[in-house]
Amino acid sequence: MVGKTKVLVVGGGGIGTMVAYALETGGKAEVTMVLRSNYDTVLQSGFSIDSVDHGKGIRGWKPTAIRNTIPNVNEDPTTGLYDYVVVATKNIPDVSPTVVEIIEPAITPTSTAIVLMQNGLNIEKPVMAVFPRNPVLSGIQFMGVTEKSHGVITHDEPDISMVGPFQSQSPTDQNASERSVTVAKKFVEIYAACGKVDCKFDEDVKLTRWRKLVYNSSYNSVSAVLQMDVTRMRLYEHPIDELVKPIMLEIVAIAAALGIRIPEGTVASYIAIDSLDSWFMPSMGQDAIKVGSDPD
Repeated sequence: MVGKTKVLVVGGGGIGTMVAYALETGGKAEVTMVLRSNYDTVLQSGFSIDSVDHGKGIRGWKPTAIRNTIPNVNEDPTTGLYDYVVVATKNIPDVSPTVVEIIEPAITPTSTAIVLMQNGLNIEKPVMAVFPRNPVLSGIQFMGVTEKSHGVITHDEPDISMVGPFQSQSPTDQNASERSVTVAKKFVEIYAACGKVDCKFDEDVKLTRWRKLVYNSSYNSVSAVLQMDVTRMRLYEHPIDELVKPIMLEIVAIAAALGIRIPEGTVASYIAIDSLDSWFMPSMGQDAIKVGSDPD
């Protein structure tokens, strides 16, 4: 890669924005963001960010470029080719358009690495099926971030990120495996270059994804049903004891049945992972409230 690494970030909610900000301010990446509902606001005024890592009072920030459509690298040569396409949208595989349908115009066969900054298991399989010669990387974020309104981002829990290659569909292809490791480590390098985040190479993608599922399957789903933030759940105690903790323990048991040993103490640490004074609302809870308040 000559000069800055070209990165396309698809999705400009809380996670996508903070990923783009870290990449761009690190000085090693040139970021294009694809936005949807907040496109007009950001185009006019930029993002407003208050960040525990990067500082408060960041106003009017924009990456190198913003768009409201996926660039087609074959039809529009002015866009150039992307070294990485980062998918930071919700993972809803049974709803069209799928991730593959969304990103396909921006992918250059063999050269573009696809980074799935999404939660869930087996999300890489449909991507690998369509792009068998492209590296497909796992991105797991442990951070508290909320888009309060269009383009207004509150990032109140530090960015801890893990990036590594999904298991190759051709495990005997040593060259492909080594290349995936190389491009994953390169992404870690450009992401961490800002010096404000904790981004590491993920040695065990499968375990990391199961561990993240312990949090997501519990706190996210309970927050969506109760429309309650994590702080209130912990203060009231009953949501934790009767809903969150049993779900977490069930995820640990399912993983163990599949031979994945989630470290002892994970449940206790994840219950208390968000600071009490953050009043953090998990993303599914945020979405439920947005849907409930939408007059349409």
